[in-house]
Amino acid sequence: MYESILNYPNSLVGQFERLRREFDDVFGVSGLASSIRSVAPGTVPAVNVGRTSTSVEIYAFAPGLDAKKIEVTLDRGVLRISGERASGIPSDNAQLHVYTRERGNGSFTRIISLPDDVDPGQVNASYRDGVLQVSVARRESAQPKRITVQ
Repeated sequence: MYESILNYPNSLVGQFERLRREFDDVFGVSGLASSIRSVAPGTVPAVNVGRTSTSVEIYAFAPGLDAKKIEVTLDRGVLRISGERASGIPSDNAQLHVYTRERGNGSFTRIISLPDDVDPGQVNASYRDGVLQVSVARRESAQPKRITVQ
């Protein structure tokens, strides 16, 4: 029902929703994030999480980071990725006046819950071309086994 009200731009609720979205755009808050957590778009790396029969694969899209400043920890099935993104704007240029900033900067943390069958002793992480790839092996007991029929 709420979505159908928003389809009428002249309705009061539709106008308020449009105004809220404009404020979100101006102040750098995404529509979904504003109801859950207020973060500027681009501050926290986007992630893709998938699994194979032998591992759980996490890809964090974080271009422009120094690999030495990325911290990855795994504790009780929770993967934590944290780091800091520099602004990329020279701070020594007093004449530069920034009037649009679309790339977020500052420290960030992503928390990802992993399945119970991961093996915390077998984790590999690599950072290349702006993508952090974390591969966590699944326990052998969780992997599919071929049964020979006799």
